[in-house]
Amino acid sequence: MPRRPHAHQPTPDDIEACFVALVEGRLTRDEADRWAARWMADDGLDWDDVSWWALGLLHGIDLPADESGASLHDDEQLRTWLAELRSRRVT
Repeated sequence: MPRRPHAHQPTPDDIEACFVALVEGRLTRDEADRWAARWMADDGLDWDDVSWWALGLLHGIDLPADESGASLHDDEQLRTWLAELRSRRVT
């Protein structure tokens, strides 16, 4: 995931890169959740609808489904969301 100074909010490319890193296993679910949460909590930023939707998916991506430790959203769901993000970005 690209590193940017805190003064600059992530671009749609940065958000997609976070999804890709998560799907590829280069980023943990906890890291993706914390990254998205940091940006969603900043009330001084203005987001387009697609970016806000994608950040909302990333924030909470580490939620467990149950006590077994399985994720609420499995890897297939992540790939589906990434494909949908890419589709929404081109329309």
